[in-house]
Amino acid sequence: MANSKKTSSSSSKKSSWGLNKISFWTIVAVTILYAIALILSACGVSSIVVNALQGLATAIMICIVAILAWRYVKSKPTVWKVLYFVCLLIVIAGIIVPLVIG
Repeated sequence: MANSKKTSSSSSKKSSWGLNKISFWTIVAVTILYAIALILSACGVSSIVVNALQGLATAIMICIVAILAWRYVKSKPTVWKVLYFVCLLIVIAGIIVPLVIG
């Protein structure tokens, strides 16, 4: 029985996308987007393009964090879910409103 448990757990580790792996590859992807935005900004490319790349990087991070936060909150009482949605709406507004105003 011990051997069968080792086999099943070791095979699941090879194909799993754990929190650490998702976090690492998200940081890599976002770093690439920010680096491209930085280079384009230094080259004098339109600020619209640079802002779009930075906005995309920020959106990717918020999506990953929102998904992980929901996994934490979904089994909690309703007050936690309300707090989650209020915070998420404020974060989204904090991103969109400056883009529209500016």
